[in-house]
Order: sequence, then C-alpha cells, then structure tokens
Amino acid sequence: MKISIFGLGYVGCVSIGCLADLGHEVIGVDTNAAKVKLISRGKATIVEKNISELIKNGFSSGKITATGDYKKAVKESEVTFLCVGTPNTEAGHLNMEYIINASIQIAEGIKGKKGFHTVIIRSTVLPGTNRKIQDLIEKRSGKRKNRDFCIVSNPEFLREGNAVEDYFHPSLTVVASDSSRGIGVARKIYERIDAPFRVVKIEMAEILKFINNSFHALKITFANEVGAICKKLNIDAVELMEIFASDDKLNTSKAYLKPGFAFGGSCLPKDLRALNTIGHDYYLQLPILNNIENSNYLQKKFVYDIVTGIGKNRIGIIGLSFKEGTDDLRESPIIDVIERLMGKGYKVKVYDENVILANIMGANRNFVFSRLPHIKNLMTDNIGRLLKESDIIIMNARFKEVTRKIIKSRTRKSIIDLIHIPEMRKLKNYQGISW
Repeated sequence: MKISIFGLGYVGCVSIGCLADLGHEVIGVDTNAAKVKLISRGKATIVEKNISELIKNGFSSGKITATGDYKKAVKESEVTFLCVGTPNTEAGHLNMEYIINASIQIAEGIKGKKGFHTVIIRSTVLPGTNRKIQDLIEKRSGKRKNRDFCIVSNPEFLREGNAVEDYFHPSLTVVASDSSRGIGVARKIYERIDAPFRVVKIEMAEILKFINNSFHALKITFANEVGAICKKLNIDAVELMEIFASDDKLNTSKAYLKPGFAFGGSCLPKDLRALNTIGHDYYLQLPILNNIENSNYLQKKFVYDIVTGIGKNRIGIIGLSFKEGTDDLRESPIIDVIERLMGKGYKVKVYDENVILANIMGANRNFVFSRLPHIKNLMTDNIGRLLKESDIIIMNARFKEVTRKIIKSRTRKSIIDLIHIPEMRKLKNYQGISW
C-alpha cells in the first residue's frame, strides 16, 4: 500500500522502516526540515537497534521517501499514519496541539483528492480524540466521514531499545474504528504481522496505552520498594524478584487483574500490613505499598456511596464471604460496607448459601461476631423474601438459582454488581462497580 506518515520522531521513524520492510511504499512528513532531510538521505532520525539498516534498505529500494509538502504526501498515499508527539502540558494533560495541526494538514490534503483515505492514529491520545478528528477533518475538508475518509485508532506498544522487534512481533495488534472499511485497511497493512488482531471499541483503544504504561511504571516502583526492604534485610532482591516473576500462574498472569470489589481474606490484608510494618521499622518510605490498603478502603467506600446515592433504605446483599465459593468471612470487604450502612440506619438482609453460622468457628467466627454482633438477625435463607423486601440488591456472589430468579423476575429494583455477572446487565436498573 502507499502510506504517508506524519511525524518522523521515534514512532514515525520506526514505522517508516518497518512498513517499508513489509513491502509498503512510505512517505515521511514532518515540519522539522532536518528530520525530512535525514530520511531523504536514507538515514534514521533516532538511535535504535536495527532501524538504521531498515531505513537505508527502504530508501535504496525506493520504498522510502520524505517531504515537507504534506498535501502532496496525502494525495500520493491511500493511508496516513499520525505519529506526532503528544507531550505533557505543565498541568499534566496531553498537549494535543501537534495532532490537531497534523489533522488540519491531512484535511487540506484530502480536500481535492479523489478516492477513499484512511487515517490511522498511532500517537498516544485522549479518549474521544478519534471522533474529534473525524469531525475536524470533515469540517475542514468538506468530505464525509466513513464515505470519503475514516479514522482508525491503532495504539503502539513499542519499547525503546527493542522497538523494531516489538513492531514485527507484538503481543497483539489493537485497532478500533466505526468504519468497517478502515478496519479492513488496517488488517491488510498488518497481514504479515504474526499476532492476534484485536478489534475493540474506540475509547478502549485510546486509553489502553495509558493503562499499559501506568502498569509498567507501577511494576518498576513496586520492585524498587521491594528492593529497599530487601537491602535492609540483606536479601538479594534481584534473585528474589526472579523467583517471584517465575510464577506465571499468579504473579505474572491475568490472575487478580480483574476490576471489581475490594480484596479481603485472611492472607492479603495480614501480609500487606506485615510487610509495611517491616518497612516502617527500618524508617523506609514506601508510598506504593503504604497506599494499597487505603486504595482498598476507597473501593469499599465507593460501593457505600453508590448505595447512598440511590436513596433507598432496604438493602439485600447476596454473598457475605470475602471470596465466593467459600465461607471465610475474615476481612470480608462487604462486612465493612454492611457495618457502615447499618450505622447510618439502613435496613440490611444477607443471603449466602455457603455461610452457616452454626458451622463457623475459630478466628472466622470471632471476626464476624466482633464486627457484626447481630449477624444472626441479618442472615436469611429465604431468598424470595429478601428479594421481595429489598429496594437495592448487591450481588457479591453468583449463586446460580438466585441469579436465575432475579433475571427471570425482570425486576426494576436497583442491582449493584460487584463481581461482574454479564447476564444481569440487561436488567433495567443494573449497574456494575467498574463497568
């Protein structure tokens, strides 16, 4: 395909070299004359493993050119990649000036052009940018979106120092557009890339890069805080974290990376507090580890705020244990919510077919009776009565028969889902905690 690339910085330069190597004809565009000159001489604009060779080869074969004439570049290409920078402003927002200016240039380029044009956003942008650029180009060019042109969101996940390898061998290719034609164009461009091709909603594609990089930053700082503790204890943190990362069933996996309710139980809260106490004993500042418990508290408060915002007084709770399928009530986060609701005068009833108070013993029994002394008055095994007498139903466990009964009733009562039960989403007054 014939592709123009706006922005000859890191992402743009890597894209030019890799796309040319994949067999496409690529035109580089930039307002910086020095960058255009480098590409026009077959030289890379960045220092990155293997990119100089790719640019040189692409230039020698005639597949790579560069120009400052953006109108010419757009008219001579079928697809334009937006790879311009979006740096932070002083306030921390993204500076969208460059991408807006590039979009205006693209609009001017397609104004007098015949044929369909696809614009693919590779820059890291704010959710809503895809639709904003659609409207801007439509207004500036006089062309109709999804008839004469379309916008595709296609976030990049390139690591500096490994960008070429990441381009050719990504974990997945993510694209989003309200144009099926645009999705087809992206699929054709990446047909030689051996990776899952994932079509998602536009706003999801736009925010994904922020989530990825924030998590990577979190992992680095978490490892550094672990290192600080290990240094004090004369433990080799490098070896420790190698062992930690070798567990791909729990530690480096999808386990626990599921939005939902707060954590609880007999292990996570206890061991987190103990690790923080070790750090405190050595006068260490551990802002990540120290704030995990506070974040967990805020998730419980969030559920409480949802309930109080509805303005109804009778609450029915399905599931009391900290994890469904167990009768372990220790540090169960829903108990904190119940405690707070009852303190404000709410009427609460609880159903949990796994929790039989007569069978609860030891630390489990001591915990629940210390927090909810009148727990016997709150528990019921009559699910029909609980559903009938509750204005708000909080789903904290998925019991098959209970779920079926609620869905079948087509209730208009408020449903608050803490665990994600997809089949309940069609109910009138349903809301999920994070979806």
